[in-house]
Amino acid sequence: MALVEDLFKGSTVTGVAVGVGALLLAPSVLPAVGRVIRPAVKAAIKGGMVFYRETLAEVGEVASDLVAEARSELEHESARPAIGGRGKTDGH
Repeated sequence: MALVEDLFKGSTVTGVAVGVGALLLAPSVLPAVGRVIRPAVKAAIKGGMVFYRETLAEVGEVASDLVAEARSELEHESARPAIGGRGKTDGH
């Protein structure tokens, strides 16, 4: 960080020289950086996809269980005879 701070304190010529140097080095440095970073980015994307699939499967299973429970309760309630005009009896 001191280098960047020194550039801003230095003359315009120094800043231009560093900019030109960065432009000249960029075509040779960026592909190398890309080759190094690409596998890590691919692995992160794959991990995210696996996590997404597992989470989606879990949510689907929970939703399916809730639907099955609701259907079971509805069937159970409709099979129970109504006594005294009330759908549910609590024994009182």
